[in-house]
Amino acid sequence: MKKVHGYDRENCRRVQRDGDKRERVVRLGTPALEIAKIAEEENVDLIYMPMKGENIIREMLIGSTAANVARVAKKPVLLVRYEWDRGKKAVKCYWDARRVFDRPLFALDFSKCTEKIIQTTELFKELVKEAILLHVVDYGKESEVEENIQKATQKLKEIAEKLDFPSEVVVHSGDASKEILMTAPSVGATLIVIGKRGRNILQLLMGSTAEIVIRNSVLPVLIVPCD
Repeated sequence: MKKVHGYDRENCRRVQRDGDKRERVVRLGTPALEIAKIAEEENVDLIYMPMKGENIIREMLIGSTAANVARVAKKPVLLVRYEWDRGKKAVKCYWDARRVFDRPLFALDFSKCTEKIIQTTELFKELVKEAILLHVVDYGKESEVEENIQKATQKLKEIAEKLDFPSEVVVHSGDASKEILMTAPSVGATLIVIGKRGRNILQLLMGSTAEIVIRNSVLPVLIVPCD
């Protein structure tokens, strides 16, 4: 897997295998734009970005480097949360690099994002022990919810059959971002995989499902561009 790492002074342990080749690049400019640009130039598979746990809402609204990379990049972006432990004077990571792909939760909405997310599984399918395929029914009339849940369950089962790893199918109804954030820890997910569409100014102010998940998830989040 070819990756771009967004470094800072207190970086979490890196997601890498022994023997990976690394190249250091120094650029002048806006960090997020330069990272996204390098990812395109090098045709990387994945961008890895650490994201501070403190003041996460402020960072998302004002724009940290990690958040801005997630917004502008055309490559998948893996965001991981960390904090600086002042007492121990060490980095406190919220995840274990050895297990991040063990049990990913894929948030699928049956749009073109779903196809992009499934394509992205090729990058790490050999590391997956079992996945969770989640769809949230947040559409239709109240009287149609049960029928829509049944239809969604069948669609997820069809997707699961095409994957190269065992998958559990889960369908809930309600607000998509809330259900994703509640379901992931309850099923023991080690990663949330979610699609990101193009953003207009209203979405930027109100917050998309992907951005709400990034803002509130303690788990690593893999953002897959769908456009």
